[in-house]
Formats: sequence, C-alpha cells, structure tokens
Amino acid sequence: MLFSLLASASESTSSGAGSGSNWMSWVLIIALAAILIVFFVLSSRSNKKRQKETQEMLDAVQPGNKVKTIGGICGIVVAVDPEDNTFVLETGTEATGKSYLKFDKQAIYQTDATAKKTEKAHLSEDDSDKAEKADAAEQAESAADKPAAEISETASAQSEAGEEPTAENKED
Repeated sequence: MLFSLLASASESTSSGAGSGSNWMSWVLIIALAAILIVFFVLSSRSNKKRQKETQEMLDAVQPGNKVKTIGGICGIVVAVDPEDNTFVLETGTEATGKSYLKFDKQAIYQTDATAKKTEKAHLSEDDSDKAEKADAAEQAESAADKPAAEISETASAQSEAGEEPTAENKED
C-alpha cells in the first residue's frame, strides 16, 4: 500500500501534476510513521507493566503456595531457592505417594501467591485539607440526621460533664 502511494506520487510529479500532490503524499507518510511510533511506545509500556507484575508474582512464591506449571503439573511449593531462581514442588498424596520436582520459577503458569502492594499513602497538604473538610461535612450531615431531642440531650450531658459542646452537637 505504501509503495503504491509512493509510486503514484512519483508518477504525478513526473507528469507535471504539481507540488500539491507531492506535499500530500509526504503528509500521509509522516502520519503513518507517527501512528506506528505511538503504537510501539504504547505496546512496550504495556509489556513492561505485564512483565513487572509477573516478576512480582514470581517473587511472592513461598513454601506452602499452590502452583500450576506451564506443563500442567499442580502441587504445593516446598522450598524456594532465590539464588538459582528455582523452587521444589510437591505433587501427589500420602496414599498415591508424593514426589518432589525441581522447577525454574519461570515455569509457573498460575499460583495463589499474591504480590504485596506497597502503595504510598502520602497526601499533599491540599489533599489532607480536602479530606478534613470532607470529614467535617460528613459529621455535619450526620448531625442533621439526628433528632433534635437527641442533640440537646448530648449537649446537656456534655455541659454537665464540664465539656464544651462541639459543632456537631450544637443546636441550630
């Protein structure tokens, strides 16, 4: 397709069609190249993310986890050797006889091991102020939902105890 466009563009310029069609063919070629570059960038990002998740899952495998290998062998991990990047899988039962197989970690197809997420829960000052305001608004809404008698009882109990009534318990 690209070659036919280039061939038609070269024919049109040699036949004297002018520089307008030549300009259009260059725009088309640049647009196609840009689309290909964007596709490759997005594809590589998603592949890197998938590889990172897979590596975290493989690193989370510990003794006691259930594992299914790429060959279809199911069992329980008995030992993990991080230096050799291998693990020992126990298959079978007491009645049928247990067997132990050593696999490379890359042979894991499925596992019940979950990677521990270490998300940062740091809020900026603006975010923490917004969270405090939202909490105050929720408290005000819950106070509005309380019956007036309940609010006055709470306020009188606080005044008897020597406490200052809070905004939540004050009557409007």
